[in-house]
Amino acid sequence: MFSVSRNGVSGKELERTLGVTYKTAWRMCKQIRLMMQQSDRPLTGVVEIDETYLGGTRRKVHQKSQWDNKTAVIGMVEKKKGEGKIAAITTKQANATVALPFIRAMARQGTEIQTDESRIYHRVKREYAHRFINHSKEEYSVNGISTNTIEGFWSQMKRSIDGTYHCVSPKYLQLYVNEFVFRYNVRQDAVYPHLLAKAGLRVQ
Repeated sequence: MFSVSRNGVSGKELERTLGVTYKTAWRMCKQIRLMMQQSDRPLTGVVEIDETYLGGTRRKVHQKSQWDNKTAVIGMVEKKKGEGKIAAITTKQANATVALPFIRAMARQGTEIQTDESRIYHRVKREYAHRFINHSKEEYSVNGISTNTIEGFWSQMKRSIDGTYHCVSPKYLQLYVNEFVFRYNVRQDAVYPHLLAKAGLRVQ
């Protein structure tokens, strides 16, 4: 079920299909997601980087920001048509303190970084070739600079989470992000053999 579903499989769906308790179904889903850990292979070439926010409720009066009760996700994707890989992490706040170490860990030196105008990426230019698009000026693709690929991934992931899982706890959100990164990174292959190989490694 996990290998053929583009949008993920919920614990409730597994409960109904297999006739097990929800607790058992949820644990099975979790164990499968644990096999979908992200690779530590650095990304190369031209890499788009962007952040998004998931979860939370409507802004309350006492909140300082509309993002206070949401979980941030920072992601990067290789700009290689049909072949580019993605890496993404969840974090309480999307800022330079989190973004820069992630970029250093997952973007090989010599990589060109493309972002929007967000201030959290301003220091990237000290270590990488950095070009950015200015969304506040309604720029979305100029001279080959864009964040369209990573934004497309965010859209797919959010639709899947909203439609399949409805609500995900911040405690387990990284597991779900890993799942969609895994699906994206093996999108040209059959998923089932990849999961079998991962399962074999866990058994050993």
